[in-house]
Amino acid sequence: MYLGKVCGSIVSSIKHHSYKDKKILLVKPLQPDNTEKPATMTAVDTVGAGTGDIVLVASEGRSAAEILKFESRMPLRSVIVGIVDNINWNKPA
Repeated sequence: MYLGKVCGSIVSSIKHHSYKDKKILLVKPLQPDNTEKPATMTAVDTVGAGTGDIVLVASEGRSAAEILKFESRMPLRSVIVGIVDNINWNKPA
């Protein structure tokens, strides 16, 4: 799992059938101190997140697909599983 910040969404009229009625968001991974990493990922939203939200992302392929309870193989890597209210981080010395 990792922390991320939602920076946008993806709209696609033609997509794999397993993505029907699923919201796909763009997420920038974050360090615990809230600094952004350079990459941008896609993730299926399960919690109603929106642009600017800090989210918790499950990113393990098969286990991420199991969160959605999809029966067959779903082409999926990341799922948003929580919206973060607060981060308390004791920075190492």
